[in-house]
Amino acid sequence: MARLKALKRRYEPWSKLRTDYDDLMGIWRMALEEKDESLEPDLRSSWEGLEKKYDELKLLELLGEETDASSAFVTIHSGAGGTEAEDWVSMLYRMYTRWADRHGYSVDILDLLEGEGGIKSVTVQINGAYAYGYLKAETGIHRLVRISPFDSNARRHTSFASVFSYPVLDDTIEVDIKPEDLRIDTYRAGGAGGQHVNKTDSAVRITHLPTGIVVQCQNERSQYKNKAFAMKVLRSRLYEYYKAERDKDREKAEQEKKDISWGNQIRSYTFQPYTLVKDHRTKHEAGNIQAVMDGEIDAFIEEFLKLQWRGKSDGGQRTDR
Repeated sequence: MARLKALKRRYEPWSKLRTDYDDLMGIWRMALEEKDESLEPDLRSSWEGLEKKYDELKLLELLGEETDASSAFVTIHSGAGGTEAEDWVSMLYRMYTRWADRHGYSVDILDLLEGEGGIKSVTVQINGAYAYGYLKAETGIHRLVRISPFDSNARRHTSFASVFSYPVLDDTIEVDIKPEDLRIDTYRAGGAGGQHVNKTDSAVRITHLPTGIVVQCQNERSQYKNKAFAMKVLRSRLYEYYKAERDKDREKAEQEKKDISWGNQIRSYTFQPYTLVKDHRTKHEAGNIQAVMDGEIDAFIEEFLKLQWRGKSDGGQRTDR
């Protein structure tokens, strides 16, 4: 049933687009025969709507992997840059939540560790069809260049943050996790203080000993709920880890462990002395940096998916043609 549902989700939008196209062509022919120019604005508007829908569906055709249709976990960590990097994590978190809003996705915070300048790390679950298929393009190191609002001398600073996206697995995908391979620690979750302070050890941290993967959750007041969420995240992390190992491609699984600093970035965001966002994998650029920070990252995602598709069609050798 899950497979049937996935196939219908791919087929039915194309079928509807074809029907809408045929209907529009029928109205256009009728307008030509009757020489009715009053229909031209409506015809143009409808045609533009069909073109937009076609572009969206064409992009979906690039998402054919087993987990592409899944919701996504997204983890953002601060790197080199101290307080600046923590503020940069806050900016990226806002960018992805804005992107999710644009696509009608919901966002649940699973774990958030605040710092003096913003956020040290945050893990969210973005719920919606193909969220992971799109957001897998964001995995890597993101570099920020700007005049620091924290520097009284108004000097330019460079900050780094890592972004890691992995799929929310459904029950049809099995991941073998042995209880003896887990170390489960509980601790007191952070809170607002005062009457709202958490007085119980409800936060949960799970370490998978064979791989060293660590996940944690402190969003819920119940320890049991936090443990369930953490296990859900661990299943997804292990799936990606073993998939990368099976494919002889450890880069993706090890992305978070890379030095979050110079030379490893996948994308640079420059605010001064000019404004430019550049993806170093696809060479795609955007000058309107404020629009990007408001969640308009679809062009970067599309270029990455095209690059990935070309790499597969070339026998697995990725190219920048």
